[in-house]
Amino acid sequence: MIKQPKLILSILFLIVVRLALADGGMWIPMLIEKYNIETMQKKGCKLSADDIYSINHSSLKDAIVQFGGGCTGELISNDGLLITNHHCGYGSIQKHSSVEHDYLTDGFWAMSKKEELPNDGLTVSFLILMQDVTTKTLENVTDEQSEPERQSLIRKNIEKIRKEVEDSSRYKADVETFYSGNQYFLFIYEIFNDVRLVGAPPSSIGKFGGDTDNWMWPRHTGDFSMFRIYADKDNKPASYSTDNVPYHPKKSLSININGINENDFTMVFGYPGHTQEYLHSDAVKYIVEQRNPVRIKLRDTKLAIMRDHMLESDKVRIQLSSKYAHVANGWKKWIGESKGLERIDAIQIKKNFEAQYANWINQESERSTKYGSVLDHYRHLYEDNSSSMLAREFIYESIFAVDVIGLASKFNSLLPKKEGEKIDDISAFYQSTQSFYKDYDIETDKEVMAALFEIYYQTMPEEYRPEFFKKIETKYHSDFNKFTSDVFKKSIFRSEEECKKFLDKFSVKKLNEDPIFQLYQSTIDFYVLKINPILSLSNNEMETLDRLYMKSQIEMAGDSVLFPDANFTLRVAFGKVEGYEPADGVEYKYKTTLSGIMEKELLGMYDYVVDNKLKELYKAKDYGRYGKDDEMPVCFIASNHTTGGNSGSPVLNANGELIGVNFDRNWEGTMSDIMYDPDRCRNIVLDIRYALFIIDKFAGAGYLLDEMNIIN
Repeated sequence: MIKQPKLILSILFLIVVRLALADGGMWIPMLIEKYNIETMQKKGCKLSADDIYSINHSSLKDAIVQFGGGCTGELISNDGLLITNHHCGYGSIQKHSSVEHDYLTDGFWAMSKKEELPNDGLTVSFLILMQDVTTKTLENVTDEQSEPERQSLIRKNIEKIRKEVEDSSRYKADVETFYSGNQYFLFIYEIFNDVRLVGAPPSSIGKFGGDTDNWMWPRHTGDFSMFRIYADKDNKPASYSTDNVPYHPKKSLSININGINENDFTMVFGYPGHTQEYLHSDAVKYIVEQRNPVRIKLRDTKLAIMRDHMLESDKVRIQLSSKYAHVANGWKKWIGESKGLERIDAIQIKKNFEAQYANWINQESERSTKYGSVLDHYRHLYEDNSSSMLAREFIYESIFAVDVIGLASKFNSLLPKKEGEKIDDISAFYQSTQSFYKDYDIETDKEVMAALFEIYYQTMPEEYRPEFFKKIETKYHSDFNKFTSDVFKKSIFRSEEECKKFLDKFSVKKLNEDPIFQLYQSTIDFYVLKINPILSLSNNEMETLDRLYMKSQIEMAGDSVLFPDANFTLRVAFGKVEGYEPADGVEYKYKTTLSGIMEKELLGMYDYVVDNKLKELYKAKDYGRYGKDDEMPVCFIASNHTTGGNSGSPVLNANGELIGVNFDRNWEGTMSDIMYDPDRCRNIVLDIRYALFIIDKFAGAGYLLDEMNIIN
């Protein structure tokens, strides 16, 4: 009886380790040889660590790019052709679209390289090498330094490391932190900025299922788009020019169309964005009980308003489509994340681990001295600062969620920092203003402002509201619609024409008197004076705690290797093709087919519209070499641990051949950013055979397949 509590705690710790590790994890490629390759090979992988990551010869890493600001793409030909997700290329497709040329609705296919469309500002980055620079980064850093002192010195050391690389080469260097500041790696990239749109299916394929199916399984979305990287005649990065030629990569992926089977080994290679697997229980509690509910409510309101206006006008639909997709993506993800964390009882699991952790600390006096106050300190920080943290969420998800306030914020740089100082060059603002209004609908934004401001006012106490709310309360008697109408009526930001007139006769006085600019200024003043001092102090304490907590968890794990949280650096995740059971009595298979698309159309929903040509191909069973057993595969799921940023990542088989393109996670598994559950967390993958079928049979762009290495 005396030993039972320790036994129970040990069992609970093993449960936590199983949830944190299992087949989950986003592993550092250069350390695959040390930590993972034997495990991967036991699960079916036929590659060596050198095949996956090498700096001495071409390897899989050389076929993977960070696409744009937050996705992954992969090279599928030796002429720079790459594939990524439709939703990753969505912004570029949208920029080329108009009512006359609606590429979002109709799709776009260049039938020769001359027809490929340039994309200003779009870049892809190749990782050249990564290197552990922990010792250099932490040079002269001591435990006695305050957190601001420590971070200041680390930043200087990082800048020195970056400068050494960038001054002696044409490459870009980044130093990223791992394990909450316990380890640092240098990443050296080659960046290409002439990236042209090659093809994209219509939204009825590329976004089939829309918001209804987003984060859901079963899935039938042809979520892919294609781009080509161009370089100068020496195969080096160059700005857009008609003289540029297709880039020839060190490595491109072979494509396997033999298909997949349940329990096949799979590997995802890409740039996952952000995970928080090692959070304290109070952090998880704040996310589930406070942060996510606020975010969900505010975005739910904004989406409903946007949706109404988009349904009324094709012009507005095109203008807001990319914004709507961005807002909806986070909204639905947070709903699934909260449900998943509640289902698995994540808060209690964390508390159980912390009980085992406290027991481990108390076994040695040295541990107790180093780590004994960590858990209590976390609790006090969340108790004391959750209201300020929530105010920050309201600021970003309500005030700064109003598009025109975002535009006004950019004009702040036109204010001189001190009297007599020269202001920034105004000419650049003409172009940014034009770009903003191209995708802006004022009636939608006015309604969004009134609705979100009212929720903020009704939810947060007075001390957590910016000063302008008092004016709404007194002058407008809390009539948010009237307040909003007046603000827009008097603002220089109410239209592109008025904004340009203001720029033509720029006046600091007029900018400061503008009611929308004043909303921005009032919010910033409130944040700087009331919220930031509290959060800056707590963030400094949190960084120290996170570093100590992570360091102690690594010590506690012993021989068990903990994977580092995702941070938009190249990672490898591995698992297998497998279905799952989302609820009692429900079982999901691992794959979907074109038949499911036709079945969904019968529901008559807006998100389930099927193109007539696709119907004809289905009726004729005209699947070419891409179908199997009179079926056309569309998607499949696997147990690879992924997150945002993995969109567009290649899904590879045991031989490192491309079998699919990662594009989503299942709703029940979105909590994997905080706690990975091997029983229910699944990544959703576009079967590469469906992409090739659409390119060849549907789009008639089969010439693109001629430059790919396709394995039958």
